[in-house]
Amino acid sequence: MQTELWSIGKANEAYVEEGIRLFSGRLRHYTDFSLRIIPPPRNAQHLPIPEQKRQEARLVEQQCEKTDYLVALDEGGKQMSTLQLADFLRHQQNSSLRRLIFLIGGAHGLDAAVLSLARARLSLSDLTFPHQLVRLIMTEQLYRAFTVLRNEKYHHQ
Repeated sequence: MQTELWSIGKANEAYVEEGIRLFSGRLRHYTDFSLRIIPPPRNAQHLPIPEQKRQEARLVEQQCEKTDYLVALDEGGKQMSTLQLADFLRHQQNSSLRRLIFLIGGAHGLDAAVLSLARARLSLSDLTFPHQLVRLIMTEQLYRAFTVLRNEKYHHQ
């Protein structure tokens, strides 16, 4: 199963990139992992917010395949513990899924069109985090969940 983290926005700051590189490398021992940063539409900052979100939705829709399992990171989504995330990953692996995608929206969140494509919604916290940190947090949490599945010592239960 391919596990991908997609994020709408700009490239990572160096300090975030270093952490993502560390956990991405570790993750590749468990799954075919990649991070895809989807640049925001041109001149998006000059568009009304609903139009920005619609254009971002089109970019995501163009890259998704019908067989993908899309998980939208959304403040209204379900919060999971690391153990629940590990169980979720186990279930997806056992379902012969080809590609599992976790999607981080743009600065104003995700358009309703993308949320309707998502098979699940996940909230990391009631707190608000910068998008670049969400990339790092999600990469680390995926790594942690995969170590749980292998009964490795990274996660303390």
